[in-house]
Amino acid sequence: MMEIPIQEMFKLAKQALKNAYVPLCKFPVGACIRTVEGQLFYGCNWENAATPLSQCAETSAISQMLSNGYRKISEVVLVAEKIDVCTPCGACRQRLFEFADDNVKIYACGIDGKINKIFELNELLPAAFRFDLKAAS
Repeated sequence: MMEIPIQEMFKLAKQALKNAYVPLCKFPVGACIRTVEGQLFYGCNWENAATPLSQCAETSAISQMLSNGYRKISEVVLVAEKIDVCTPCGACRQRLFEFADDNVKIYACGIDGKINKIFELNELLPAAFRFDLKAAS
């Protein structure tokens, strides 16, 4: 399997960002996730007038991944138009944790493509909740 550079993931995340529907917050975000198999899925954030129904870019990308039959994330790239270091919200951190190992890298990129900060998921969500399916059976 050929390794796809982070810059290719950035390009897809930025492409998704351009499709964001954010009439309320005016804060477009794009995300691209790579699966352990090397597949890329990307998404943008979008808002609803009933704001709790809105969806983050990471969640959009995860939905694409799941819809295509993949379950394990190996890397995440995030890009926002208005800030250089965009991190997942708390809910997205937990959603990512559901499908990723603790040490999965999250690349926070500026709109210019520069990697401004690299996080590991466990830095952003220490002591995360994970349901132990083996213990439950």
